[in-house]
Amino acid sequence: QVHLVESGGGLVQPGGSLRLSCAASGSIFSINVMGWYRQAPGKQRDLVAVITTGGSPNYADSVKGRFTISRDNAKNTVYLQMNSLKPEDTAVYYCNLKTLSSLPVTYWGQGTQVTVSP
Repeated sequence: QVHLVESGGGLVQPGGSLRLSCAASGSIFSINVMGWYRQAPGKQRDLVAVITTGGSPNYADSVKGRFTISRDNAKNTVYLQMNSLKPEDTAVYYCNLKTLSSLPVTYWGQGTQVTVSP
């Protein structure tokens, strides 16, 4: 079993920055993709950014140039640096880990609230 613990959410003004962290613990398959999804009220959960064990990132178009995803494989931790935040970035942000094993398994964190408001 894998446990994901997120931190770093909060309230920030438009144009501000936040950094999210997600630490994974447990039996972690060494080759995996970690990342972030978000869900605003009344909307579906959407991809924000993911990154492979090898460090290759993938971003949603809406956050390209503003958000940066990174990871520390030794710590099984993924980070999301969010700059130039906009009100439309307001959502619950969920950490995600997907193993790239023969039988892929997906794990989710509990979520952390990010609110962008004056």
